[in-house]
Amino acid sequence: MTTLKTDAAVVSDHSKATPKRVAAIPSWDRRLQQAVLVIGRLGLAYIFFAGFLWKMPPRFGCVNNFAFPVANAEGRPDSNGSSGLCYWLGLETVYAPQERKVLIADLQHIGGQQFGVNISPVAQLNAVFLEGVVKPNIAWFGYLIWGAEVLIALTMFLGLFTRLGGLAAIAIATQLYIGLANIPSPFEWEWSYGQMVLLAVLMFGLAPGRVLGLDALLRPRLAPAAARGNALARLALLLT
Repeated sequence: MTTLKTDAAVVSDHSKATPKRVAAIPSWDRRLQQAVLVIGRLGLAYIFFAGFLWKMPPRFGCVNNFAFPVANAEGRPDSNGSSGLCYWLGLETVYAPQERKVLIADLQHIGGQQFGVNISPVAQLNAVFLEGVVKPNIAWFGYLIWGAEVLIALTMFLGLFTRLGGLAAIAIATQLYIGLANIPSPFEWEWSYGQMVLLAVLMFGLAPGRVLGLDALLRPRLAPAAARGNALARLALLLT
């Protein structure tokens, strides 16, 4: 009996001492993952780079003393001589009172129904903010919108503070999704904005600047200070 217990103990100790072997990731697999991450980062950078180019300050593409579209008798937008950032902000408020569904799945071709999520209440809250804060102050609020898009483009292009850029991208892309997804005229396909939201979420979570970005150089320099309790270094690590 004693021998059996001793043998069992030896086997148990041996199993604890022997580390479990984890299959190594092939180098080509790792390079592929890194390449995809860099492509996603640069793709998001270009989306916002192209976005801020057409809304350059100080007018942000707006004309006629920052004119905004208005709703006509049928509830459709009348451009009111607007353009640029003002035009798109105006569309958000014109369509806010109307029922609008997103995440639509159409099963009618197989005898089912079309279903989706009605975001009208959220769109109306968004419109209240636009009408009460953004539109009356567009001459300076436009700088905040433009500056946020420049920040995202730079952080993603340089791979510097990419989690900060990803967080800003989530906020802007979500606001665009709420305000413009599936509006009828001009029709804005919901996944034009939905995919932007998903890409921003991925870049925020994966911190892509750690691969071929400046975050990879910055983090080793921040780590010692963060370990000593430096609050600013800890914050910077969270954002890289």
